[in-house]
Amino acid sequence: MPTWEDAVALAKRLPEVEESTSYRTPSLKVAGKSFARLRTEADGGLVLMCELSEKEALLASGDPAFYTTPHYDGYGAILVDLAKVDQRQLAELIEDAWRLKAPARLR
Repeated sequence: MPTWEDAVALAKRLPEVEESTSYRTPSLKVAGKSFARLRTEADGGLVLMCELSEKEALLASGDPAFYTTPHYDGYGAILVDLAKVDQRQLAELIEDAWRLKAPARLR
């Protein structure tokens, strides 16, 4: 079961990742732009930026590791249950989220 610390370690393999805060919760940023946030204010989980089509596919897969809330409807972010996600898939999703926010010079 991956933890926030595991997510940070996976992200730190990518260029110019920095730990920060967003909405008073731990987050990860690249070039000052947030791409991941630990969702501690409600039912927990990890918020990862993604394309809407990716979000729809993850939700349609039926995998219990992925969910959303009405607050995130129509927004390019997927909620990930760290207790249920496969670490390899988490690494891929973190890299995808990083790519969405990283400047072209880093990608």
